Amino acid sequence: MKQLTIIKIGGNVIDNSENLHQFLLDFTALPGDKILVHGGGKIATELSESLGIEAKMIEGRRITDIETLRIVTMVYAGLINKNMVAQLQAKGSNAIGLSGADGNVIKATKRPVKAVTYGNEPGPLAGSVIDYGYVGDLDENSVSSGTLHSLLNAGLVPVLCAITHDGNSQLLNTNADTIASSVAVAMSSLYETRLVYCFEKKGVLKDVNDDASVVREIKAGEFEDLKADGTVQGGMIPKLHNAFEAIKKGVSAVYIGKADELAELAEGTFGTKMLK
Repeated sequence: MKQLTIIKIGGNVIDNSENLHQFLLDFTALPGDKILVHGGGKIATELSESLGIEAKMIEGRRITDIETLRIVTMVYAGLINKNMVAQLQAKGSNAIGLSGADGNVIKATKRPVKAVTYGNEPGPLAGSVIDYGYVGDLDENSVSSGTLHSLLNAGLVPVLCAITHDGNSQLLNTNADTIASSVAVAMSSLYETRLVYCFEKKGVLKDVNDDASVVREIKAGEFEDLKADGTVQGGMIPKLHNAFEAIKKGVSAVYIGKADELAELAEGTFGTKMLK
């Protein structure tokens, strides 16, 4: 099987032109087939504020109403995506920018409205109804692996933004981490697939205050022990949970590390590697 690398970057790279330039150079230099997945950055928030559209949150999650959807579609699928594609072209990478609607590459389901329950506890939102708006959820049939395979065979580098569609003309805002994981799983039947999450830390750290304390490898069976001893805590728990779910479903390895160290991926020393 040929190797395929799916890399997801976030706002900490997108929002800094110098960081983005270096990341795209490193991305272009990576050998083999690859797919880039990106979310948004500060631009969508700044544009919303300039238009007087207030961000709405429930329990830390953004609500995507129709006005917000219009803005994130313009920014994610337009400005950010096409700027990134243009920069990749200048660096010698024949990139093609896509939303989920393009080529029907990612079809999502609008997240259902749900009532909030907290068991026997009342909770701050108990009895209320949560509607996340135009947010798309993915399942095992969401990603068109055949379309992506055809693009890769044509020598193109797909650059996927966080906008999907429902197959019935409605665009949806979908979490970019979820897109990256779903794409990696879908492509694992065609390629030896590795998934790379670039974020602000050098990887999973034994000591969050010491960047030199990177845990280089974690096997699925070690995950619970690392949670128990406090090595993995807070926001790293869902990241690693999703990483091992991807491995369970066919992805060969998942890496978590810092974007400005991506070049080390080819040397096998990038961040933390999650294994079966």
